[in-house]
Amino acid sequence: MATETVENLEIRKAIPADIPGVKTFIESFIEGGEVLPRTLEEIEDLLPTFFVATLNGEIVGCVTLEIYSRKLAEIRSLCVSPKVQGRGIGKRLVQTCVRLARQRDIYEIMVITHSEDFFKNLGFDYTLPNLKKALFLNTHDDLMG
Repeated sequence: MATETVENLEIRKAIPADIPGVKTFIESFIEGGEVLPRTLEEIEDLLPTFFVATLNGEIVGCVTLEIYSRKLAEIRSLCVSPKVQGRGIGKRLVQTCVRLARQRDIYEIMVITHSEDFFKNLGFDYTLPNLKKALFLNTHDDLMG
């Protein structure tokens, strides 16, 4: 099945004027448990690596590449409006992040997702399968007793 392209779609770096709109845009995705909450301050801090997809001036998608070091960056807050999903916008947003990581000579990009197949289709995979795993500890749970 070929993806339908969206005419008049622009993917660009987010600008300060986009911050309130981005925050409002991702709120429904936060409520649905698809992405973690972002404060206005976080969005502002990530502005140099935050991208928006706009269609006729309306935000229909966003993503950020959070750069931790020259070794590692993470794709975060990938959201695409349900009314335009399935048309390649998410793919283009991810590719924009990958290009930025390559320009900055970042060794590896990670993503934490519930859409594993989407990212695998874009070339993401497990690093050293069966040898290296990402482990997490939620510091808000009283696991340590």
